[in-house]
Amino acid sequence: MDEITFFGEPEAGSPRPFSAATRAGGLIFVSGHSAPHDPERGVFRGDTPAEEVRNALAKIAEILAQAGSSLDRVVQVSMLITNPDDYAACNAEYVKHFPGGLPARHTARFGVPTQARVAFSCIALAGDETRDDRS
Repeated sequence: MDEITFFGEPEAGSPRPFSAATRAGGLIFVSGHSAPHDPERGVFRGDTPAEEVRNALAKIAEILAQAGSSLDRVVQVSMLITNPDDYAACNAEYVKHFPGGLPARHTARFGVPTQARVAFSCIALAGDETRDDRS
């Protein structure tokens, strides 16, 4: 049986009962994350859907790096949006973060107790090599 490694496990009693990511079978599974938001520390999601996409994908990239991967190794993405009217603006920013090829993706509308407009989860190959097959 393959070993499973957990990254960013929650503290006991956390209202977010999930790890930031898990690594198993040569893959990294990243939980859903929106752009960081902590006004007390001067951290804001962003003023526009594009800024939220940029900041959320930066958070995803940080988690992937901790788990031994990168955005270049992402093979599947789930994009969650709260307002379908933001879809085009989110897409316009999203494609900038995958210049080597767009991963498979699905998009769904979500509603969680947050003011985030967009969130992402993904599956990536473990390791630090970049994808060779662009077809």
